[in-house]
Amino acid sequence: MDLPINPPVSPMLAKPVADIPPGQIYEPKWDGFRSIIFRDGAEVEIGSRNEKPMTRYFPEVVEAVLANFPERAVIDGEVIVADTARNTLDFEALQQRIHPAASRVKLLSEQTPAGFVAFDLLALGDEDLTELPFAQRRDRLREVLADAKPPVYLTPATDDLETARRWFAEFEGAGLDGLIAKARDLTYQPDKRVMTKIKHKRTADCVVAGYRLHKSGDDRIGSLLLGLYDERDVLVSVGVIGAFPMAVRQELFEQLQPLVTTFEGHPWDWAAQMQGERTPRRNEASRWNAGKDLSFVPLRPERVVEVRYDYMEGIRFRHTAQFERWRPDREPHTCTYEQLERPVRFDLAEVLTSR
Repeated sequence: MDLPINPPVSPMLAKPVADIPPGQIYEPKWDGFRSIIFRDGAEVEIGSRNEKPMTRYFPEVVEAVLANFPERAVIDGEVIVADTARNTLDFEALQQRIHPAASRVKLLSEQTPAGFVAFDLLALGDEDLTELPFAQRRDRLREVLADAKPPVYLTPATDDLETARRWFAEFEGAGLDGLIAKARDLTYQPDKRVMTKIKHKRTADCVVAGYRLHKSGDDRIGSLLLGLYDERDVLVSVGVIGAFPMAVRQELFEQLQPLVTTFEGHPWDWAAQMQGERTPRRNEASRWNAGKDLSFVPLRPERVVEVRYDYMEGIRFRHTAQFERWRPDREPHTCTYEQLERPVRFDLAEVLTSR
């Protein structure tokens, strides 16, 4: 591969801000795998956020790149999987695409095919475009992908603040993650947080039903397991919180010991433990870290904590939630899904085909 910019390249990053900044170019924030894709003739490499190639996991994206990209180009974007039945993005299905077995990769490429949403052009032919202002790179990208067909898409973009605000409210219903704002004169700066991102932030009162130990020792909390009651009054696992100072981890461990119980009678009573089901996610090891034990210590579900979260994916928080405060005034059984703000449904296809 002989391009003006060759892999690996770290993508340009964004820093969070509380509100949409005026006077910029706005794009939807896609919920997928960030990827810089390199094409040099018949050669294609799909890069990743950590600079490791993902090419082997997405053969259908490679085919789409060969069919839709210019002969020689480097394009920044996002690999996504769409749930066509729900008409929304499906990050969990995307995660499952990272599999070591070639036969499984082939099967999943047919069952849950991925697409690519392009939002920046880094190189074209022999030109390195990274020093051009973003507005010019965007214009060039729109030109080279003018005839692109699914599953390659050009992300929508606008410089109208009111349109951006409407997108922020509406597009969440299609599974998108907020907005990205870029200055018109922004050059491409790998691994630098020079863009801004605006994400949905909400709070929920959750039941603490267990904990995992911190890797530093057996007297510190690593993470707390959170639950919400569904319409059947069943406590459902919704996610974890885990960003605590070390001193707090030890204090939490001591505070929670009186609540430690057995699995018998616990809402997550794993009678299936003998078959290897040990966690609310029904797997003993992390897909991303094969040596990581995901078993947990059960607690009587008596403590309530308020957490910050961005949005739901199915019945769970999409990302790790953040501690807000303890809620001794709340009864655990009042912590239900009904408290959660549900985004307006929006047609993912309408977002993907809007330019």
